[in-house]
Amino acid sequence: MKTKVAIIGAGPSGLLLGQLLHKYGIDNVILEARTPEYVLGRIRAGVLEQGMVDMLHEAGAAERMDREGHVHEGFTLSFNGREERIDLKELTGGKTVMVYGQTEVTRDLMDARKAAVAVTVYEAENVQLHDFYSDKPRVTFTKDGEECTLECDYIAGCDGFHGVSRKSAPADKIKCFERVYPFGWLGVLSRTRPVAPELIYANHERGFALCSMRNDHLSRYYVQCSLDDKVEDWSDERFWNELKARLPEHVAARLETGPSIEKSIAPLRSFVAEPMQFGRMFLVGDAAHIVPPTGAKGLNLAASDVHTLSTVLRKRYESGDENVLAQYSELALRRIWKAERFSWWMTSLLHKFGDDPFTQRIQLADLDYFTNSEAGRRTIAENYVGLPYEKVH
Repeated sequence: MKTKVAIIGAGPSGLLLGQLLHKYGIDNVILEARTPEYVLGRIRAGVLEQGMVDMLHEAGAAERMDREGHVHEGFTLSFNGREERIDLKELTGGKTVMVYGQTEVTRDLMDARKAAVAVTVYEAENVQLHDFYSDKPRVTFTKDGEECTLECDYIAGCDGFHGVSRKSAPADKIKCFERVYPFGWLGVLSRTRPVAPELIYANHERGFALCSMRNDHLSRYYVQCSLDDKVEDWSDERFWNELKARLPEHVAARLETGPSIEKSIAPLRSFVAEPMQFGRMFLVGDAAHIVPPTGAKGLNLAASDVHTLSTVLRKRYESGDENVLAQYSELALRRIWKAERFSWWMTSLLHKFGDDPFTQRIQLADLDYFTNSEAGRRTIAENYVGLPYEKVH
């Protein structure tokens, strides 16, 4: 098999990159270790920045999102008995976010790729990357017991934190930065009406809580929990009682409860790998960086990587100049570190870090300062809706 760009991973970043490259006339093949059903079974984030919304339009995969997604013009910070709404639209000159589940984004991109008759190989086993420091990279894999080789010009590693792409980078050429947080998020999905029309982020003495949603009849809620906790430790009743305890009384009073249809505990970490280019192999999304979910940056950061990589690849094939590719890592990392900072800050601001009263008072002072200052509110809003994409020269 031969192609111009071999894409490792059929999650949203790999599918979005593949669809954009297809639109630009750049042939690509996606290799995915799992089945389509497994990929669609991942319950993940659902707050999309304007930049990602625009790219889904460009990729021809936005029709259902436009119909079923929910535009949010703000969100609420709850702390110390107060509720402060951050008006995203007013503070950013009209920018908003779209609430639309990652599973639905993935499904729409799968449908768009199928309609484009572009090649995706699912259940590709033992994927290995070769010769990406030469001008003839290749990827080997096993499909239905048969050994296969995919020859290509470039490799895009979109296969997540545990994928083969980052592991293939020479150990002496990559540097990793990491912060692991001493708690997790217990998340519950329920067929209940959302408690509020916009997201609520709560700082509480019992720990952090988040009220989110997928649509008008499907809610997603989270509470901070111990890393030692197990899902089976948390009955539905215990979860709802704990969530209510961390919300303002009038919000808790209108909370609609019901059986959970999905329940999981996710650890929190900040992680960045540098650089993101190794010869003709590029890291994209979770393969290169992880952010805590506070601030909704994970999927959106992957999208900004896709924007930068698809742009430099398009310029390379249009101009024939390979030097344009050298911009990728620097431009991507510039935006990544700013998003890492915001996610770390939001996490530090809203979660309980032990019982230190000094830390708790600093958090409340920080929240009070930022929400009582127009400049502070604007800073939060600008970061939440997404900083501008870096320009490719």
